[in-house]
Amino acid sequence: MAELREVQITEEKPLLPGQAPEVAKEAELAAQILLDQGQTHSVETPYGSVTFTVYGTPKPKRPAILTYHDVGLNYKSCFQPLFQFADMQEIIQNFVRVHVDAPGMEEGAPVFPLGYQYPSLDQLADMIPCILQYLNFSAIIGIGVGAGAYVLSRYALTHPDTVEGLVLINIDPNAKGWMDWAAHKLTGLTSSISEMILGHLFSQEELSGNSELIQKYRNIIAHAPNLDNIELYWNSYNNRRDLNFVRGGDNTLKCPVMLVVGDQAPHEDAVVECNSKLDPTQTSFLKMADSGGQPQLTQPGKLTEAFKYFLQGMGYMASSCMTRLSRSRTASLTSAASIDGNRSRSRTLSQSSESGTLSSGPPGHTMEVSC
Repeated sequence: MAELREVQITEEKPLLPGQAPEVAKEAELAAQILLDQGQTHSVETPYGSVTFTVYGTPKPKRPAILTYHDVGLNYKSCFQPLFQFADMQEIIQNFVRVHVDAPGMEEGAPVFPLGYQYPSLDQLADMIPCILQYLNFSAIIGIGVGAGAYVLSRYALTHPDTVEGLVLINIDPNAKGWMDWAAHKLTGLTSSISEMILGHLFSQEELSGNSELIQKYRNIIAHAPNLDNIELYWNSYNNRRDLNFVRGGDNTLKCPVMLVVGDQAPHEDAVVECNSKLDPTQTSFLKMADSGGQPQLTQPGKLTEAFKYFLQGMGYMASSCMTRLSRSRTASLTSAASIDGNRSRSRTLSQSSESGTLSSGPPGHTMEVSC
């Protein structure tokens, strides 16, 4: 039997008391970089595969923030300016985020084969439970834009116990009527898919002005390698069913809701009508001046402050400062719009720049921000 010998190992770099090992530090740094870059996952559902990216780690007793983008965009092109905004960092440090890409909209997505049956918006909503089950998340605060706002609303109607709050930007809860269909068909004869989608995303004033933002998104959509997939998502949106919201009825959103739309945005009338159908004690309506069709792109600062205010109303981030909104000269609070869009009992709340806070108004009111 070979003789066993005692070997003495000397430590070249002894650890100081409380000092973490170098390897542990490197692993921690690598893990943090991975969290900052996001972790992308795909999960199979009854309606096909769906891809989503997770940032941060779950926080005890806090829901995840889950986003869903509009037609013609993916989670990065729809939400990156908002979530990279400096004031938003205070929020994302307190919540884990899940950014969902609609099927075929993720970067590098292959083009679906000819004849592929793209999921309806209702079926896209039915994919969300598979995502939450995969991540073992029990509750969300949803942020959706356009088609994504519809998807999250449909999910909230069928799974109300898992949704703590919704931020719905440019939501149109109504199915297309015959006049809408006729206009859509006529437009399709003279306009490309990319131009039709741009008209859905931005106001005519923005498109006519052809700013750098419009040029950027026109180029993104027109030259998208998955444009055929985008057209399928677009068709599903145009074939959506009516959400049939009923104020005071069973078919309504049970959680706190913040409706957001830009002044002169293409979906302004639809959002106003949606506001009239939801519970006024649970719904806030934010109409943003000078923000165009995509407020999360053009006014991320104002939307961030409004989102902080919304979270405070839900009992989160009580110590957060309302820096930008509190510096606003005025914020107009008007009562919830009636079904014909008329507003009554208009009230104005003057904000003091020294106060540092935005006092809570009564629920179910419209807040027009003109910072």
